[in-house]
Amino acid sequence: QVQLVESGGGLVQPGGSLRLSCAASGFTFSTTAMSWYRQAPEKERELVAAISGAGTITNYADSVKGRFTISRDNAKNTAYLQMNSLKPEDTAVYYCKTMGKYWGQGTQVTVSS
Repeated sequence: QVQLVESGGGLVQPGGSLRLSCAASGFTFSTTAMSWYRQAPEKERELVAAISGAGTITNYADSVKGRFTISRDNAKNTAYLQMNSLKPEDTAVYYCKTMGKYWGQGTQVTVSS
């Protein structure tokens, strides 16, 4: 069965960095697009970034362009989200998603001084 497991969240000061990982199993990872979403308290879940199966096509929400980078290692069946210059408004639970319907359990990112 499809399984997505996120890790790498935590507490970081404004301006800091974190790298999230999403370990995938149960499907052909190298040909499947992956995406990262986030949900802040009392807000709707929103798309942060997405990447094609080969890693050649990416897109980002305007709010994270230039600060976040999505990538993948198809040999490790893992997708990443490198987050730099973090802001308090980036505080949220971050989820990875694939094939339109499979979600991980989420990892909390808190940006605070």
